[in-house]
Amino acid sequence: MQLIDQMRRRAARYVDIDAVEVAPARGVFSLSFDDFPESAWTEAGPILSDHGVRATYYVCGGLESGFNLDLPQFTTRHLEALAEAGHEVGCHTFGHTSVLRMSAAELEDSLDTNARWVAERLDGRRMTTFAYPYGDASIGAKRAVRARFALGRGVRDGISRGREDRGLIKSIGLESRRLPGYDLDALMAETARIGGWLNAYGHDVSDRPTPYGCRPQDLDRVIRLAKAAGLDILPVAEAFGRIAPQASQ
Repeated sequence: MQLIDQMRRRAARYVDIDAVEVAPARGVFSLSFDDFPESAWTEAGPILSDHGVRATYYVCGGLESGFNLDLPQFTTRHLEALAEAGHEVGCHTFGHTSVLRMSAAELEDSLDTNARWVAERLDGRRMTTFAYPYGDASIGAKRAVRARFALGRGVRDGISRGREDRGLIKSIGLESRRLPGYDLDALMAETARIGGWLNAYGHDVSDRPTPYGCRPQDLDRVIRLAKAAGLDILPVAEAFGRIAPQASQ
């Protein structure tokens, strides 16, 4: 099963690409939080506010008021507050299930359920971007995502520039297990130099983060670096709408 999953993930990277041209007038940085743990709002929210930055929160309605990785997850009150503050709400399936573990019908049902769940709590809001749980993608899931959303965001490292697959946009992980491997100064500078789009995703934010989360000072630093590099900092949907207006409709 593990080998088959690896083959499916790899195929999704290179097969059935729906190409869009990523060439913003100046470099763009987008920040997102997946799942999302309550600290992604209670701890990260004030940092974003201090910087005047809006992010994207990828929501699984089935995790609301529950636990994931032994961490308390968001509540409806958190969701309402971040939406009111102007942050984007995106889709992350309803139950935080890998697309590799769902049939086509199950994936459609999960997306339908999550869409209804969010719309009921946010006055009919429609989510326009998607992030794959665990970063898992398949060819079939990409097709389903492209039919419903402007884009799907994955977890493959890199800066988006030139011909990119709108069903599987690159990103870097603001995760304690991965941050030491990045030269963030160089990534920001390169994004500005080539006029690219750098996406970054995180999870929990605390002084003692999980391997998938980051510290408050890490989040503060990445925003400061993006600003110092002269990048426009925008939520995922807004950034994509600027970069590829026809594809985002």
